[in-house]
Amino acid sequence: MSQSVLVLGASGRFGQHTAAAFSAAGWQVTPFDRKTDNLMDAAQGKDVIVSAWNPQYQDWAKLVPDLHASVIAAARAADATVILPGNVYVFGAGHPGVWSETTPHLATNPLGRIRIEMEQAYRDSGVRTIVLRAGDYLDNTASGNWFDRIMASNVAKGKFTYPGEPNIPHAWAYLPDIAKAAVLLAEKRFDLAVYEDVHFPGFTLSGQEVSDMISASMGQEIHLKRMSWLPLQLLAWAWPMARCLCEMRYLWNTPHSLSHERFEQLLPGFVHTPAEQAIARAVNAVLPASDHIAKSTQIKA
Repeated sequence: MSQSVLVLGASGRFGQHTAAAFSAAGWQVTPFDRKTDNLMDAAQGKDVIVSAWNPQYQDWAKLVPDLHASVIAAARAADATVILPGNVYVFGAGHPGVWSETTPHLATNPLGRIRIEMEQAYRDSGVRTIVLRAGDYLDNTASGNWFDRIMASNVAKGKFTYPGEPNIPHAWAYLPDIAKAAVLLAEKRFDLAVYEDVHFPGFTLSGQEVSDMISASMGQEIHLKRMSWLPLQLLAWAWPMARCLCEMRYLWNTPHSLSHERFEQLLPGFVHTPAEQAIARAVNAVLPASDHIAKSTQIKA
């Protein structure tokens, strides 16, 4: 008997990839349409709910608590497992290092606190929940994230723009790999704790290492340029999104990586896409067609 999954936020980055991965694994996939669907009704009969709704930063305080309260209620009524994409915001500024499932959640900034409280609501609910925590996303399509909108937007001109200290480790995650991991964890959900916080190790790369990989994949020297935060700082008083982006700036200057121990215990033998290939695919997504990296680099979709 096939299993079924309801995907909330199916048009977003995480939602699109997880919907495709579940479908490829033989699951019955139902995207949720917020314009026409009722969540309680849509959740009935579903084994898993992918909770990938993600409002704009400036709307988190207003929308996130109620959105996830509704997900928790629907999952409880349907006896479904929730898969929740987690991020590294919960750890907070001033705490560099290798972040694991036992690292305290010490964020004090508004966005970090919202994430802590949202995850705590799932933990307290008794609803079976898998938090799949990852660093910054790399995608194989242009999806409006930091990488394709800011960093790689000028690689065709030989420039890679980095928003932080270029020589410190930073956590990255390739979305197709995360989606594959989400399916595998969903399939063994009854072997996990009721609330399972799993760190997806992904890649730990400095800005300079990413720039060097882009140079190698494109066969030309790419120059790393430090991004100026001044325009965003000047806009922050009038543009809420700029204020939120500045709030999270510390992550680009805080050395960090995600522990791999628990992930490898749960999914031994998981095959990650090599970092060089993931970077090349992410760059290819934003290059003009005439500048696409040669197929000889083995960057298959």
